[in-house]
Amino acid sequence: MQSKTNPGNFFEDFQIGQEIVHATPRTITVGDVSLYTALYGMRFAFNSSDEFARQVGLPRAPVDDFLAFHMVFGKTVPDISLNAVANLGYAAGIFGVPIYPGDSVSTRSTVIGLKENSNAKSGVVHVRSVGKNQKGEVVLDYVRWVMVNKKNLAAPAPTPVVPELPKAVDAASLRVPDELRIENYDVALAGSRHVWGDYSVGEKIDHVDGMTLEEAEHQIATRLYQNTAKVHFDQQLALQGRFKKRLVYGGHIISLARSLSFNGLGNAFKIAAINGGAHANPSFAGTTLYAWSEVLDKFEIPGRRDVGALRLRLVAVKDKPASDFPYKTADGKYDDSVALDFDYTALLPR
Repeated sequence: MQSKTNPGNFFEDFQIGQEIVHATPRTITVGDVSLYTALYGMRFAFNSSDEFARQVGLPRAPVDDFLAFHMVFGKTVPDISLNAVANLGYAAGIFGVPIYPGDSVSTRSTVIGLKENSNAKSGVVHVRSVGKNQKGEVVLDYVRWVMVNKKNLAAPAPTPVVPELPKAVDAASLRVPDELRIENYDVALAGSRHVWGDYSVGEKIDHVDGMTLEEAEHQIATRLYQNTAKVHFDQQLALQGRFKKRLVYGGHIISLARSLSFNGLGNAFKIAAINGGAHANPSFAGTTLYAWSEVLDKFEIPGRRDVGALRLRLVAVKDKPASDFPYKTADGKYDDSVALDFDYTALLPR
């Protein structure tokens, strides 16, 4: 009798150009927003207050951009990374129209890269995933690459295809909501007086605060996004692996680091792009995260004089303060304490 369960795709199941419609569209609710706030302690006024959002031209407070990212990402896991070894990186991510509670998101992916690893036991899969709302409007378009196990070790290796990806999303591609009006932006209510012009390229910011990863919280968060990756939940499976314990979902680290970055970047109210990112070292429950940021670039938005953009490197650090900005060693390898190296573009009032 044919099995009715879904084993997920293995590396040899993917083909260049393959299009995948992911199951389970998700209507995002105020309950999701409240739980997201409880998990990460987000304090950005733009996403916290309907009245604040209305003052800057939006109909109500939009869903946090990374909550939108996780919801779009989570749809892809059963098809792309259920049998993953690790999620490796991100690039070319552009956030589209804002999502509001009551909107539904769905995701489709296209395989754009395949390369078997030298051990012939796994390979790297590049996919472009596009999340849309119920109106068919794009809410997020991004690329990620993931290392996926092979099931049949004798399966022939595909012709290697590694896509060329931009180092950063250019200013002309950023999508600023047409209705956004910054003249009524209240820096006192936002919690920071530092706006776009106060930051300099090369500046580093220690976000000071720390937050300890909890086993229950990271699993609740991952379930919130309907991410079914086995490495985050199955302790018996984890015992067979190198670390002997469950991995914390990398997106959980991103959201925690973003929350910590409020202290120093309180007016970075909107994520406009994901330029790149790497989960440098695995994270586990019991680890305390700290974070620091570096301003990589700053630029004006074409056609806008009220809002500017900062390209930021956000680094999450494990079990040590970020006051000395841990990053890479002299030989170019990540310091063992670095959990996340995330390159993104944020909008700030001018």
